[in-house]
Amino acid sequence: MTDIDQQKQAVRERVWRRLIDGGGAPADSYGKIPGFYGAEGTAEQLARQGFWRKAATVKANPDWAQLPVRVRALKDGKLLYMAVPRMASLEPFYLLDPKNLELPPEEAAEKKGAAQVARRLAPESMEPIDVVVCGSVAVNRSGARIGKGAGYSDLEVALLIEAGLVTDQTVIVAPVHALQVVEDDIPETKHDFSVDYIVTPDEVIPCANRRRPSGLVWNDLTAEKIAAIPALAARAEQGQP
Repeated sequence: MTDIDQQKQAVRERVWRRLIDGGGAPADSYGKIPGFYGAEGTAEQLARQGFWRKAATVKANPDWAQLPVRVRALKDGKLLYMAVPRMASLEPFYLLDPKNLELPPEEAAEKKGAAQVARRLAPESMEPIDVVVCGSVAVNRSGARIGKGAGYSDLEVALLIEAGLVTDQTVIVAPVHALQVVEDDIPETKHDFSVDYIVTPDEVIPCANRRRPSGLVWNDLTAEKIAAIPALAARAEQGQP
């Protein structure tokens, strides 16, 4: 574990404890993207924003905490791209189209429902993304964020940047509990991206100094990580790194 990894993990540990001890999330949120109390409120806050109302396409992570946002996207008539858990597919994104759902939005937007009814797509078959919703453990007001440490959000965004689907026009948001907003400096590496807005049940915080990678940072990926993600393994075999 590098010094930066250790610093990030220390922030995670503090936020998980603060969130659970402060009554912001159940105890089983430790070690995960927290399923915080008030997640429905973040979806309502987000739905009131102009960039959300204009958006036609939303990409979201599959964690429980962002379920209300995914449901809201479908109810608002937006195409929803949802990451396949752990990117465990050559086509690592689900497509949920509100025009032809076979389940109610509340069921289709869950991991199990999406696995049943959604099409799986590779980036080359997707449309440009207007809003990216990323699950986070901690985020500061400059927009620096930390996930749970597995790196999937970074990889998903990097793939979509390389495909030209996440652009300067794309808005990246982190829906979180207020206790997840920290004053700490969060160290960042070449593969990290920042968020444009933090959304809590009570406020929307704009973040300056946008930071995004130009694509995948292959030097930051271990051979084990590449082998575990089919879309990356296939590219590595083709000599794309």
